[in-house]
Amino acid sequence: MRNRHRPSLRSALVAVTMFAAPIAATSIMITPAHALIVFDPSNYAQNVLTAARSLEQITHQITSLQNEAQMLINQARNLANLPFSALQQIQQSVQKTQQLLQQAQNIAFDVQKIDQVFQQSYKNISLSTSDQQLVTDARSRWQNTVGGLQDAMRVQAGVVGNIETNRAQMSAIVGQSQGATGALQATQAGNQLLALQAQQLADLTAVVAANGRATALTEAERTAAAEQGREQRRRFLTPGSGYQPGDAKMFNR
Repeated sequence: MRNRHRPSLRSALVAVTMFAAPIAATSIMITPAHALIVFDPSNYAQNVLTAARSLEQITHQITSLQNEAQMLINQARNLANLPFSALQQIQQSVQKTQQLLQQAQNIAFDVQKIDQVFQQSYKNISLSTSDQQLVTDARSRWQNTVGGLQDAMRVQAGVVGNIETNRAQMSAIVGQSQGATGALQATQAGNQLLALQAQQLADLTAVVAANGRATALTEAERTAAAEQGREQRRRFLTPGSGYQPGDAKMFNR
C-alpha cells in the first residue's frame, strides 16, 4: 500500500510545482504602470525650447519696463523747474537805472515837459523882453545844461555799479545752466541769461539817453545864447537906448 501511494504523491507535487512556477514568474514580471519612468528625448527638447522662449520673453519684458522707467525719469528731469532765479536781482538793477532817469533835474524825460520848458526858455528872444529877463533866462538855461551833464554822469555811475552785480548773476546763471538736469532747466537758465542781456541793454539805452540829453541841452543853450547875444548887441547899438556911461561898483564898495 505504501508503495502504491508514493508515486501518486510525487506526481501531485510535480504537477503543483509546474503550475506554481508560471504563476510566480507572472507575478514577478507584472509591475504597476506608475512605477515606470519613460524618457522621451523629443518631448524633453521641446520643453527646454519652450522654457528658453519663455525666459527670453520675460527678459524682453523686464528690459522694456526698465526702458519705460528710464524714459519716465528723463521726462521728469526734462519737466523739472530750475531751482534758481535771478529775475528779482535783474529787476532791481533796472529799477535803479529807472530811478536815476526819473531824478533828471529841471527837464525830465517827458515830451510835454520838454516842449513846455523849451517854449519858455529856448524860444526866440522877444524884442520886448527886459534885460533882466534875458539874464534870468540865460541863467536858467545854464542850470539846465549843468544839471543835464550831472544827470548823465549819475546814470553812468549807476550803470557802472551794476557791472559787478551783473557779473555775479551771469556766473550763477551759467553755473545753473551747466548743471541743468533736463531741457526745461536749461531753457529757463537760457531765458534768465537773455533777461540779463536785456537789463544790460536797458542800462546802455539809459546811458545813451542821458548823454544825448546832456548834449542836446548844451547845444540848445549855445543856440539860445547866440540868439540872445545878437539881441543884446542890437540893443547896445540902437541909438538912444544903447550904452550909457555910469559909475561902476567893484567888490561891493
